[in-house]
Amino acid sequence: MSEAVLRTEDLTKEFDGFVAVDGVDLELRQGDLRGLIGPNGAGKTTVFNMVSGILSPTAGTIWFDGDDITDLAPHRITSRGLSLSFQITSIFPGLTVRENVLGALNGGTGMPSPIRRYGADTEKLRRVREILSRVGLETAIDETAGNLSHGDQKVLEIALALAGDPTLLLLDEPTAGLSASETRTVKALLEELRGEITIILIEHDMDLVMGLVDSLTVLHNGQVLAEGSPAEIQGNERVQEIYFGRGG
Repeated sequence: MSEAVLRTEDLTKEFDGFVAVDGVDLELRQGDLRGLIGPNGAGKTTVFNMVSGILSPTAGTIWFDGDDITDLAPHRITSRGLSLSFQITSIFPGLTVRENVLGALNGGTGMPSPIRRYGADTEKLRRVREILSRVGLETAIDETAGNLSHGDQKVLEIALALAGDPTLLLLDEPTAGLSASETRTVKALLEELRGEITIILIEHDMDLVMGLVDSLTVLHNGQVLAEGSPAEIQGNERVQEIYFGRGG
């Protein structure tokens, strides 16, 4: 069996005495598409923030590709091949789609003038077109990002995350606020990425997540309540009672 891409052991986070995440053990292997679900306040985003280096754990250890990254800064974790896409869109609406991706290729989306930095770097521009083609936005390359539909902005955000050639992609509610057709677009993109990149996503759309992921981890009160395939989670009476609010 291949080595885990991501593994956490006893991952714990306290805020002023409140235990938001309590002893979470996770393991993802190459090509996994994992859903991380649970009620609001279950600790899902806090787990993401610790894995990506935004928050430091109170206790526990995080391994990425076999290396201990528990105390690394976010930019050092990103440089190793981990990308986090937030629930709140992180694109720059006043820049074009091309400029947004060029900024991400430069190591972050905050470059005020990516074109000026790159000049006529044809290799970078080729890479931009390759990424946009991969996510289906190649025809919008010169469009101002703020003029894109909400769904296409979400797709662009995923494109920015892909710019660093990640081996692990963390997606925080990638379909939040999308219409049914926009959700289908994002789902199709994630299905395209299946197997190429290891993905873990937080998602509240149960129909989407049950029909998309290979496996699920259910959090409740900061702890792992259950893990298994979508069918196993749907048939888990404890999950039904606590997460879905009904018993068997």
